[in-house]
Amino acid sequence: MSRDVISDEVWAVIGPLFPEAKTTGRPPVDRRIVVEATAWRFRTDAPWRDLPERFGNWNTIYKNFNRWAAQGVWERVLEKTQSLAQQAGELDWVASIDSTIVRVHQHGATLPRPTGGPDELQEIRGGAG
Repeated sequence: MSRDVISDEVWAVIGPLFPEAKTTGRPPVDRRIVVEATAWRFRTDAPWRDLPERFGNWNTIYKNFNRWAAQGVWERVLEKTQSLAQQAGELDWVASIDSTIVRVHQHGATLPRPTGGPDELQEIRGGAG
């Protein structure tokens, strides 16, 4: 089993936010392994099917990720980690995005744009309105 993706210190904070496995049905999957596999997947930008075998079955990991997303677990993890970073003074909310590097969707340039109606156009052109 892997312990190289998420430290014990981090797991102590976020681990309790993940739901416990059911006691009936299939044998439970270690929640930490699922979280570590998910972190590995997003860190490497690899497809789910390319998860290393040490994490177990990729489909099991994927299903747990989706179930937790639907339950709002990932939002709670984000809120908790942001809150702790804010309290420690490690979070800077000032951000800037330079629009010269933000790419537009390939079809975005052809979307209709709201324009002024006839009255507004007359005012701009200097006509009677």
